[in-house]
Amino acid sequence: MKIILQIVLWVAIIFLGWKLYGSITGPIEFNKIKEARYKKVIVNLQDIQAAQLAHQEITGDFTGSFDSLVRFIDTAKFAITQRRDTSFADVEKNKAYGLDPQTGGYILEEIITDTLRFTSVRDSLFKGTDRYKTMMNIPVKGVDDKIKMEAGKYVKNDVTYSVFEAKVSKKTLLSDLDKDLLSQELQVVSVDGVNGEFIKVGALDEINTSGNWPKNLETAKKQ
Repeated sequence: MKIILQIVLWVAIIFLGWKLYGSITGPIEFNKIKEARYKKVIVNLQDIQAAQLAHQEITGDFTGSFDSLVRFIDTAKFAITQRRDTSFADVEKNKAYGLDPQTGGYILEEIITDTLRFTSVRDSLFKGTDRYKTMMNIPVKGVDDKIKMEAGKYVKNDVTYSVFEAKVSKKTLLSDLDKDLLSQELQVVSVDGVNGEFIKVGALDEINTSGNWPKNLETAKKQ
């Protein structure tokens, strides 16, 4: 009986030790995998953000279609401009007051914008690469899904704004990990974490084109 009790005791000690070890290393491993996956997705979200801002600058609106966004990148061009100041006599005002513009009088000042040349959006944003053609994919092994993107209109103070949102569910990215830790991650509120159930850029219910991730999760852009 004594030997049996010793065996049972050792089994219990080993089991408790294993559980303790798991309770310590589990969250560490979870966070390591989580952050690696988040960083991969954030690179694509940053590409979408840059492409959407270029689309708005040139067309005046955001788009909710990746096909449309890719075609835009393939064909659109930025205008490279130069601003310069100029001044000239205010003919009407000088005439009304009987002033001679040669010896004084009223002067009008104006800023003139000259278009110097055009450069492709693709070369400007993606340095000649074609990674924008796959920016809608979730770059995580085993996850066969795409980033969800929408565009719409938002009215504030009687002014209508174009808005967009691109997002990925945390559940989609972390579904194969510990369910309890995933549940905690979905409720996180932290300045150095991704708050809420999604990693996203932009918003449909406010004027916001930023991402909801902290700077520590950003990586250098791919060239």
